[in-house]
Order: sequence, then C-alpha cells, then structure tokens
Amino acid sequence: MKLNARDASRYFAKPDPSRTGILIYGPDAMRIALKRQELIAALIGPQGEEEMRLTRIPGASLRKDPAQLVDALKAVSFFPGPRVAFVEDATDAAAPAILAALEDWAQDDAQLVVTAGQLKASSKIRKAFETHSNAYAVGIYNDPPSREEIEAELNKAGLQNIDREAMTDLTNLSRELDPGDFRQTVEKLALYKYGDTSAATSEDVAACAPLSTEAALDDVLNIVAEGRPGEIGPIMMKLQAQGTQPVGLCIGATRHFRALYTAASDPGGAAQGIARMRPPIFGPRRDRMLRQAQGWGAAKLEQALTILTDTDLQLRSAGQNAPAMALVERALLRLAMLARR
Repeated sequence: MKLNARDASRYFAKPDPSRTGILIYGPDAMRIALKRQELIAALIGPQGEEEMRLTRIPGASLRKDPAQLVDALKAVSFFPGPRVAFVEDATDAAAPAILAALEDWAQDDAQLVVTAGQLKASSKIRKAFETHSNAYAVGIYNDPPSREEIEAELNKAGLQNIDREAMTDLTNLSRELDPGDFRQTVEKLALYKYGDTSAATSEDVAACAPLSTEAALDDVLNIVAEGRPGEIGPIMMKLQAQGTQPVGLCIGATRHFRALYTAASDPGGAAQGIARMRPPIFGPRRDRMLRQAQGWGAAKLEQALTILTDTDLQLRSAGQNAPAMALVERALLRLAMLARR
C-alpha cells in the first residue's frame, strides 16, 4: 500500500508493529536516513540495537546470499520485544530475496524495513510493497517540510513555546537547509533555550541558525549602507590583513545592495520584500537591512549598483594598474557618502 506524505509522517512517529514492513525510497539519501532512523527507533526503542533486535543487511549482499533476509525475519532474539530486519540501499538486484521475505513473513516475525534510492514505477521491489496488503511503500522527495513536520521536530526537541515571528523564521529556514542541518539547528535552539521558559524569538533563531558565508563582510557592508565613511578605513585594513580579496568584497557588496534594492522596489513595500528573501534573513539582521532599504530608497540604490558594477569591471580589466583594494575602498567611500545625502 502507498502512504502519502501526511500519513507517512504519522506512521514514522507511531508505526504499527503488526505490519509486514515498509519500503522507503527516493533521491535524497539524507532524508531517507532520517525517516528510517525515526521509524526504527519507534519500533524497537532506544535499546533495541544494543539488545540485538535490529539486523542490518546491505542490499548488495542479498544477491549472493538471499536466504539471510528470511533468516533475519525468523531469528529469535535473546531479549524480548519487537525486532527489525533492515535492508539498506536495496536495488532490483535484491528483489528476489525481498519478495521471498514478503511472501514468507508471518506474525511474530521481525518487521522488514527496506531503503532504496530512486525507484521507477516498474521496479519489482516498489510494486511488491505497493500491492502488498500488509506492507507500505513511501516515496521521500525534496519537498519542504509541512507545518506538522516542523512542529513534530520542535516537540521532539522539547520546544513548545515559539512566538509567531520565530515560527515563520523556522519555516523559512526549513526550506533552505538540508533536513539533517535543520534538525541540528532545532536541537541547538532547544539547548540555547534550556531552562528559559520565555517564548523563543527571532533573535534566538538567528543566534542558532547557521552563519552566512558572508558573515565576515557584514560589518563593512553595514558601515557603508548606514553612511559611516569614517569607519571604513580601519575595517578595510583588517579585512585585507585577513586575506579578503577585492573581487570577493565587491561581489559581496553588490549582493548586499542588490538585496536592498529588491526590498526597496517591492510593490508590497520594503518589509514584504525582505520577508521574501531567499535564503531568509533573521532577527536583528533583518530589521537592520529593512532600515537600510527604507533609508536608501530604490533610486539611490540604483546609483549604488551602478558604482559597484563599474568597480567590478575595473577590477576585471586587463589594463587596470591601480591597486585593486584601493579601488574597492574608494567605491565603498562613495557609497557611504551617497547614503548620507
């Protein structure tokens, strides 16, 4: 039988031990691994593997020894409790062994859990699970998690007090991060809020979210966008000492000002434009960029992007003799002065 995404999420959290088994397949190995871990933990409990109630079988080994799967289903553990026979990375080469196991399965046997990559509709394994009256087949795809799945992750981590803006930030973050990275972020947020009964805020999410690759440039970009030319010289010396490349700095500035322009020119206003940013912008950084976009306005931001484009062309010109970092610093000074007009 096929399970849709909503029913599958509920089944992974609370599986039925009387079922023959389940096939989890799809293109993203990380997503499949996380769902499989959740399912097996719910079936056999946290001590199940230590109590030898989990048998792992690589899918490739079933071609040489197909009988080992049926043996794993029938084997009796020294410890009481439900058992799982887990076949990892199965392909249709393992189909004869898996189909035989489905046919031979009886009550009190271990539950069969099979994971696979992308399987065509004509796959023998997929067809066998989809048409079986007591087994399930679930396709896991790269769809963003539902609100129900996000709330399940939060509850699992012990986070139940989340304000509305923080929940919006977490929803946006779940669409940008891999499932494993998002789960780590939620766990980090739970640790960050440990012992704190107040609601988690956007600032808390921003403190726990993975840092942007441009985080090192944020200071100079904010100085420029907020019209503080007197502070540019010292921070440029620091960036140069850290090995920051002029072209990289120019690209980072262009990206920042393009984001401001996108926000400032949004028909729904700068706030709505910032909310639509991908990847999402969180907490104090979002508020700061909103103020910058509103302060500059679309017209001045067009001028800023022209200055940065001209500077980038100069940096890439074969006949350019001026020091590259000096060119970038001059452009940033011009932008900072433009911000003050």
